[in-house]
Amino acid sequence: MTDPMTRERSALITATAFVVALSLRPALTAVGPVLPRIGQDLQLGEAAQGLLGTLPLLAFAVASPLVHLASRRFGMERAVFVSLLVLAASSALRPYTGQAGLWIGTAVVGAAIAVGNVLVPVIIKRDYSAHVSRATGVYTAFITGGAAVASILAVPIADAVDWRLSLAVWGGLAVLVAIVWLPRTLAPEPMPAPRTEDETPPVSVWRQPMAWLVTGFMGLQSTSFYLVVNWLPTIEITTGGVSERSTGVHLFVFQVFGLIGGLSIPFLLKHPTNQRAGLMTASTPILIALLGLLLAPHLAIVWAVIGGLGQGAGLVAALSLISIRGRGHHETTQLSGMAQAVGYALAASGPVLAGYLTQATGGWTVTLIVFATLAALQVTVGFVGGVDRRTPSTHQKPAPSGAAA
Repeated sequence: MTDPMTRERSALITATAFVVALSLRPALTAVGPVLPRIGQDLQLGEAAQGLLGTLPLLAFAVASPLVHLASRRFGMERAVFVSLLVLAASSALRPYTGQAGLWIGTAVVGAAIAVGNVLVPVIIKRDYSAHVSRATGVYTAFITGGAAVASILAVPIADAVDWRLSLAVWGGLAVLVAIVWLPRTLAPEPMPAPRTEDETPPVSVWRQPMAWLVTGFMGLQSTSFYLVVNWLPTIEITTGGVSERSTGVHLFVFQVFGLIGGLSIPFLLKHPTNQRAGLMTASTPILIALLGLLLAPHLAIVWAVIGGLGQGAGLVAALSLISIRGRGHHETTQLSGMAQAVGYALAASGPVLAGYLTQATGGWTVTLIVFATLAALQVTVGFVGGVDRRTPSTHQKPAPSGAAA
């Protein structure tokens, strides 16, 4: 029997999984508020700026299915540790290595974050098997909190020094998180529970309509999230006359209310086969926010609040849907990989499409109409995919897992 001090130390080490979540978004959300400066300094048009914002998502889509290879080779804890070091180096170097270094470094940043996206939820599932839903809510709160801090600090740091430091500083955060994570790499990695025969998916997830609905929801909510974090400051400056510093605050507000939405929505996702109310509730606010930016851009702070609630809830809903729809550990892992690979590939098109449409039409009207339509599609997918109609004979007890958006 372990003594209280040993148990307390073990609990603290286990909780470091949430600390890792703090480092999974700042390198991405710090870009949006200073994107106009990057474009002006490096002579990048709107389409190129959109591609810069979407490059990490392409890296997510490519790297996510490969993460299990590193996990098998080194173990999950060590793979996460190495990814944190790579994230630190690429974050610090990309702003200071010219235009080529910015592009390459951004891709490497995305690949490093993909490792955490895939493995940290699996680690949380393993370590908090009795409280997976609650732990997932805390995990997403830490992700949102890290993203929010990066959003609000980006412009002040750029004003004080330049945009390069406002991107590079988050490499220091990754180093600190790696130090906190280090004790996990020194201990023997816990063995996962053996897989039983009934956990083998009867049909590949790639051939299951329900899996495609889950993937569609994941991709659509990610598309709107990365549109906002990359382009909201530019949209507000262009259409609403908002100051650059205020846009950073609005993006911070968006993230903070995302935290509130993410912690609130699990109450509507508890039913084992019907999550329609939760998915609809999570999806509708982002549709309202995009329509609001289109019709009343001067109320940008209101749409940041409403959109933030929807995006935070949408992220938790997407993660929970993967957990609930997966029948056994093996199928849940497959579903998680599919949702990330395809979902992030879909999300990657968002910032680029927004930049292209804006550059081609000379304004944000068409862009906001297109993305409001995608948000309406998310509501529809949530309605259709919110009920699991698979036969009871093939529906095993859910094995919660997750994947970050």
